Amino acid sequence: MNPIQLFELASRQAEWLSVRQQVVATNIANANTPKFLAKDITPFSAVLDRTSTVQGMAVTQPGHMAANDFSDRNIAVVDEELNNEIGIQESGNTVALSDELRKTGEIKRNHELNTSLMSSFHRMMLMTVKR
Repeated sequence: MNPIQLFELASRQAEWLSVRQQVVATNIANANTPKFLAKDITPFSAVLDRTSTVQGMAVTQPGHMAANDFSDRNIAVVDEELNNEIGIQESGNTVALSDELRKTGEIKRNHELNTSLMSSFHRMMLMTVKR
């Protein structure tokens, strides 16, 4: 894998984690809002499937189209499936706080892993350049 592609992939995952954290925070903030439907985003694997990670042709002129598309249009916010534990509450709300808190922990762990791997890879690249 080309190092630049690895950094682009890590950047893409960081964007995805940021969008997911915003959606989860919105769900938590609206936990008591009547008729609020919990939302989530498409899994990162689905975003990767729609994103070209293969090295394409070089863009040598401003009018050329880039092969890699890392735009936000690959991340979609969707209604979350109903939680069987709480279902739809009397107010019509579908937010399960336990699930949302689990997601925040998951997002935190993934972000820490992402930054740790990129930091290690960056140090490794600097060590090879020094020689």
